[in-house]
This record gives sequence, structure tokens and C-alpha cells, in this order.
Amino acid sequence: MSLLFDTAFIGTHLNYWLFVILMMTGLYIVVARGNLLKKVVGLNLFQASVFMLYISMSKIAGGTAPIEIPDPNAVYSSPLPHVLILTAIVVGVATTALALALIVRINEAYGTIEEDEVLEIDRAKSLAETAREDERDNEEARAV
Repeated sequence: MSLLFDTAFIGTHLNYWLFVILMMTGLYIVVARGNLLKKVVGLNLFQASVFMLYISMSKIAGGTAPIEIPDPNAVYSSPLPHVLILTAIVVGVATTALALALIVRINEAYGTIEEDEVLEIDRAKSLAETAREDERDNEEARAV
């Protein structure tokens, strides 16, 4: 009788399993939580899992750094994924800083960082503004 999951397969691909777990956790936090700060944390988890995936895929067993070695049969690891991830980390930090600054401004403007409360306040403001415009239109129609 064969097992559905081979323990050797799971052990040798542990980094991919961790990638899937981190990605799904980050996605769940983004979708299920209404707090804007928690959404940013979820996006950062999601982003970290993608970084881990790219770095895991770039690893070559027995590969060395791409520097000049006298052995012509040496296997080199490509530095490109690592460079791309460094760039992505810088962009991610800047995006996170911008998101946190926006959350601070939202908190100053609305007094909350809960998504549903912000939307409710916006709806109430737009309904009040529509009512004021209707009242102005009625006054103008009466004046004519």
C-alpha cells in the first residue's frame, strides 16, 4: 500500500511547503480582515512568501558563486533571482511605508482604520451631500 504523501518528498521540498503556507496565510489575512493595518501585514507576508519562492527556485545543488574558477566544468548558481529579490525588497519597503502613511491619514480623517467603518462614514457623507444638493435644486426651482 502506497502513502499519499511521501515523507522524503515533503522533507526535500520543505521550503515550497512553507511558501504555500505563508502565501495562503497572507492571502487569508488580506481577504478576511477589515483592519487596514492587518491588511498591510498580510500583504507583507504574501510578499515574503514570493521572495522565498524565487530564492528557493534559484538554488542549484552543488552550484557555486559565479566567479572565475579554474575548473571549466563548475556549476554556477545564477545571481539574477537574488538581485531581483533585493530590488523587490526595496520596492516592498517603500510600498509598506506609503501604505502606513496612508493609514495614518485615514485615521486622522475618519477616526478609525476599520475598512467597513470608513466605507460607512463615506456613504453617510455622500448621502448627506446628495440631500444638500437636492435641497439646493428645489430652492432654485422655487425661486424661478
